[in-house]
Amino acid sequence: MKRLPIDLHEVKTYPLRERKNKMVMERDRAGAVSSGMSVSSLLDAMPRQLGAKALLGVIDSVVAAREGGKPVVVAIGGHVIKCGLQPVLRSLIEADVITAVAMNGSASIHDYELSLIGETSEDVGAVLHCGTFGMAEETGRDINRALKSGVASGMGYGESLGRYIIDNKNPFRENSLLAACVERDVPVTVHVAIGTDIIHQHPEADGAVIGAATFTDFRLFTTVVSELGDGGVYLNVGSAVIMPEVFLKALSIAQNLGHHVDHFTTANFDMQQHYRPLQNVVRRPTSGRSRGYTVTGHHEILIPLLAAGIMDRLGKKSA
Repeated sequence: MKRLPIDLHEVKTYPLRERKNKMVMERDRAGAVSSGMSVSSLLDAMPRQLGAKALLGVIDSVVAAREGGKPVVVAIGGHVIKCGLQPVLRSLIEADVITAVAMNGSASIHDYELSLIGETSEDVGAVLHCGTFGMAEETGRDINRALKSGVASGMGYGESLGRYIIDNKNPFRENSLLAACVERDVPVTVHVAIGTDIIHQHPEADGAVIGAATFTDFRLFTTVVSELGDGGVYLNVGSAVIMPEVFLKALSIAQNLGHHVDHFTTANFDMQQHYRPLQNVVRRPTSGRSRGYTVTGHHEILIPLLAAGIMDRLGKKSA
């Protein structure tokens, strides 16, 4: 059968001005950019579109949360610490913006190494096949000892390691996010799966101790999550599996026990958007009256920009 090209002469059209458009120049356009502009001016210059709109929405939510006395919880993966972003996060802790920190095991390991020698992140490919990957003595020895001592005193993973860094006067402890939280009595929790972290390879590793430490932190984290309702903010930064899974379970327990966790904001910051953060952070928890954002890009660019925007607006509000 021979098919002929369709005749377009009878296609119906309508005036362009009758169409509803996603981009309205007067509402959404970027502003002019100039040298020496302030943070607020830079934010105002961003177009109210896509990623910029999401970033500005997160900033607005964090500012509103802290002005309303509601929590702002930041959950991080190891890459955030490897990028050296502790000073940025510390500034938000010191400004009483971040009210709780949660992290996976790799983040705690990088944090500890930076507090001890000011360096971290080995070249895995270069050492994996010779059997030395993850075998640095001090890392495994110290963290496992810290957990044993902390668990014996009733502490969880995050507090145990943060206090160890402080008590042992690690030479570069100003680099430690764990220590900063402990010093300021900010809840800091570490969430691990047995076998995922290099310290589990070491002679002093004790699965029962590691499990007890992280389980204590899971229960503490659930308390933190139970307080997010009616204006709180939860940010997942660079954790594609562990923290999104832990967050969903903590939220389920909180709801099961009768806590009202609705009407809050979540956001996922990462270089690419993965399944679990999208489902367990951005979509499922916000299916009621809450709001979820995705902001895609490099942590080393986005997190300083996010922090600067928050600090600038809170500074303006309090001036």
